[in-house]
Amino acid sequence: MAPRKRKSSKAALEEEKPEIALDFSQEFEAKIKEAEETAKVKSEKKEQQTDKPIRGEKIKQNINKVKVKEGIIGYILRNAKSASIDLKDPTKVIDYAVMSSSALEASEELSNTFNLGDVKNVVVEGNTVKLLSFTVDENKVSVFMEKNVNHKNVYKDLLG
Repeated sequence: MAPRKRKSSKAALEEEKPEIALDFSQEFEAKIKEAEETAKVKSEKKEQQTDKPIRGEKIKQNINKVKVKEGIIGYILRNAKSASIDLKDPTKVIDYAVMSSSALEASEELSNTFNLGDVKNVVVEGNTVKLLSFTVDENKVSVFMEKNVNHKNVYKDLLG
């Protein structure tokens, strides 16, 4: 005896499919909506950040304006790939480079040791010279100036 062929119709196939019903609670739906909105906001912020000039690039532009001001001795601007040094007395490049690096490293170490948080800037004052050092993005900036120069104004001008 030959097996009977079963008549299949679209209606019969639909009847055989199991019915799956998802019932989301209002709380779960709210969480999904919140996650979607958060993702949208992050995406918009990322787009805005790419439109703005990078702060490190702005520092490079502003440092040229600051270096000509009265009382500024020079600067060191460095990152992982390069360094830019402009000092009125080129014989002191090594001294200033060591002082700059040591000041930034010491501030990071003190911050970690005493749980001070992020260091905005470091000011080291000597008898005649003042050093302002800070980090922006990947750039480490050190500006050397005469002691009487207002380092707060220099800092504002650089971040300007």
